[in-house]
Amino acid sequence: MDGEIGSALNRADDYEGTDLTTDMETNAAERRRWNDEYWSSVWPKREQLTSAVTDILLGHLDLVEGERVLDVGSGGGTTTIAAGRLVGPRGSAVGADISAPLVEFARRRATDQRAVNVTFLVADVQHDVIPGGPFDVALSQFGVLFFDEPTTAFANIRSHLVPGGRLGFACWQSVEQNPWFVGPALAHYVPAPPAPAPGKSPTGPFSLSDPERVGAILVAAGWKAVERAPYEIVASVDPDAIVDDDQLRFLGVRAESFEAAQGVVDEHFARLRGSDGRIEAALSVQIFTARA
Repeated sequence: MDGEIGSALNRADDYEGTDLTTDMETNAAERRRWNDEYWSSVWPKREQLTSAVTDILLGHLDLVEGERVLDVGSGGGTTTIAAGRLVGPRGSAVGADISAPLVEFARRRATDQRAVNVTFLVADVQHDVIPGGPFDVALSQFGVLFFDEPTTAFANIRSHLVPGGRLGFACWQSVEQNPWFVGPALAHYVPAPPAPAPGKSPTGPFSLSDPERVGAILVAAGWKAVERAPYEIVASVDPDAIVDDDQLRFLGVRAESFEAAQGVVDEHFARLRGSDGRIEAALSVQIFTARA
């Protein structure tokens, strides 16, 4: 650790079919993005990057038998299922995500892996009340990066925990520290995102990269004992785990610029590519922990 930055139900039953109806004005842009079927179709490839952090994140939380866990922005469910294994049959894990396709994907994965103490539901944790609490632990593996009202979201997460409950989440350090990210190289070919509406915050992979800002958000949301631990990890991944042709189209690269954009991606990856053709991605991440 590099020090402090700032000072219902007893179990998760099967909530499938009880997905929450949220205020469609909240997180509207991210709601549109994450409910595109494209994301669920490519999610297993993307997990080559994100799953490199799972053991580190869970190691910070010291989950024990019988605890109740809330996974915020649970995506494909790998972290939720791993947490469920750690808390055992007397515990439970609930994964909440704004994306209906990813929640359905996670439910199938949990069924295939016989993760009987794990459930998933569609919800916007920025505002929704999540059944299954009060929880002992809230965690997130890159799932808290897409709140357009982060202080509101982290206050809502805190309200779901028992007194003294634990929070732990992984987010990226700065874009400059993550050379695998191809976004800056593609800036000429991809439309710039619209400015946030008044009172809203920017969202995206690097929205919580500034440690001082994150610490201020958490303290404002009522969290205590906020700590940060930075990590440098190298993950060997397929190039299309980072970007593929379909993603270029999804990001808005025009047909007349497509070949040029592909060339930029190839050039960007050339210095990261190993002899086996895979990308040696240096991941700069940070784990934040806090207490309710």
